[in-house]
Amino acid sequence: MPSRKFADGEVVRGRWPGSSLYYEVEILSHDSDSQLYTVKYKDGTELELKESDIKPLTSFRQRKSGSTSSSPSRRRGSRSRSRSRSPGRPPRSSRRSASASHPADIKEMRKEVLEVKLTPLVLKPFGNSISRYNGEPERTERDGLPHRNTEEKFHLSEESSYISTQYGLWPRREIKLKDTDSKEENIVATKGSTLLKTSEGPATQTKGLEFGGVPGVLLIMLGLPAFLFLLLLMCEQEEPSLLNFPPPLPALSDLWETRMFGVYLLWFLLQALFYLLPVGKVVEGMPLTDGRRLKYRLNGFYALLLTAVAVGAAMFWGVPLLFVHEHFLQLVLAAFAFAVALSAYLAVRAAGAPPAALAPASSGNAIYDFFIGRELNPRIGTFDLKYFCELRPGLIGWVVVNLVMLLAEMKLQDRAAPSLAMILVNSFQLLYVVDALWNEEALLTTMDITHDGFGFMLAFGDLVWVPFIYSFQAFYLVSHPNEVSWPMASLIIALKLCGYVIFRCANSQKNAFRKNPSDPKLAHLKTIHTSTGKNLLVSGWWGFVRHPNYLGDLIMALAWSLPCGFKHILPYFYVIYFALLLLHREARDERQCRTKYGRAWEQYRRRVPYRIVPYVY
Repeated sequence: MPSRKFADGEVVRGRWPGSSLYYEVEILSHDSDSQLYTVKYKDGTELELKESDIKPLTSFRQRKSGSTSSSPSRRRGSRSRSRSRSPGRPPRSSRRSASASHPADIKEMRKEVLEVKLTPLVLKPFGNSISRYNGEPERTERDGLPHRNTEEKFHLSEESSYISTQYGLWPRREIKLKDTDSKEENIVATKGSTLLKTSEGPATQTKGLEFGGVPGVLLIMLGLPAFLFLLLLMCEQEEPSLLNFPPPLPALSDLWETRMFGVYLLWFLLQALFYLLPVGKVVEGMPLTDGRRLKYRLNGFYALLLTAVAVGAAMFWGVPLLFVHEHFLQLVLAAFAFAVALSAYLAVRAAGAPPAALAPASSGNAIYDFFIGRELNPRIGTFDLKYFCELRPGLIGWVVVNLVMLLAEMKLQDRAAPSLAMILVNSFQLLYVVDALWNEEALLTTMDITHDGFGFMLAFGDLVWVPFIYSFQAFYLVSHPNEVSWPMASLIIALKLCGYVIFRCANSQKNAFRKNPSDPKLAHLKTIHTSTGKNLLVSGWWGFVRHPNYLGDLIMALAWSLPCGFKHILPYFYVIYFALLLLHREARDERQCRTKYGRAWEQYRRRVPYRIVPYVY
């Protein structure tokens, strides 16, 4: 192993990435594996540099002017005065208006204090979603908030006030000082891709389309709705075996009921009303490409409480909630129609959106963008459509659907009280929803909010898939009861609590570390420096596996299905689907983090070899 040349704490000059400029930096640390130095610039920016990009201060001395007529009196530091100097010559401190190519003008430029503007490189966050509210697993980073968009400035001393090419690695050339303030185009080179940022809009990334491109998203948009109805029809059969021939889909005239569309529309508007109530704190989201931070009101938990009051009042006044179970397929179709209509509105709206409002995941292809979403944060006034749909109509609707299934089980099976299996399913999933709404702020850092646009993928997922597939275990138990003994129930509860502890502790540690990495409670955590100026956690829950929140989520999903028994595999569809979903998200996150963090990510992979399940995967 070659020995390191520079020591920690040593002040040297480091080359700014992508340029030939050298600035004064302090050595923070050295990675013996990658042979990279972590350095800190005067404006606080931390980067990883190769040893060849670092020079000692003593290696920078004044170069002589290219003019052969330069005399000793023209050299910096000379106290002699030229005898031929005209008495009418302006003092050296005054600004000259002659061409910068003249040797005397170059000297005058060197004498002036040059104000250097360093704009920290802020790459778009890549990341994703482990659940409907926790999103894709972004890397946990120290100093997780990006740098301010405003430019940080510092002044070089007269000893350092050379024009921009004075410390260049390239042949000397003449550059006007005004060129240092050019902002028309900034090209940021990254490993595996190139981001081009202009003053007119956000960065666009040259990359391949996800989900199989246009053919893949077409298959998803056509196949998922049909598959959803197929699952529900199979669940209603007396013998819901996968070996049985799938039941045919009912005629559209039997599935569509205008009044059920009205019921769903009323539910959506009720949740929108709760969203607009001036209760709950207002927080700022992650910085956008133009530096702005959108404001969000956190009142999802209050919306759940108000919904509980409304449902309780409806039951007290005799509103027949079992109507939802009796017309369940019609309600699913109504929700699907609403999601399609919302997606069409979003696509038309996004056609006139400015470039700065577009999502990083958008591609410019009409079909793909209809699916993934073209606009990042579509708002009507202060009403954020994507943020509202992520947690409100679908997630709270999931709880209401579960309650309806509990009442339907009692009526259809002539029970005085719900079965223990139904109680377990309702309790487990209610805890999950309450946890999501109580920790609502965590949604703001997920890939759903920061990266993906709002299109069919999120609209269908939030408004249709979540309330009608996540409640599948309760729907199954209505027609296929299963008696659970108390010893078995105790084991299932222990499994659920184990998954919840892993899930909640991992996410709490991540969020606490992102908010305040200097918290003394987190001082024991170990990190790896990255070239973005941020750190990756390699200890605690995030040193156990790369995605501990995924592991907890999978354990909880299994606990939701176990009360349904082992007669059929159908109630375990959610576990199988969720495992495949998390594997896809993990692979998506792996690609993006490798591009974003480069060598630091490879070092992280060596430190934390297991992705989700320790010693297995």
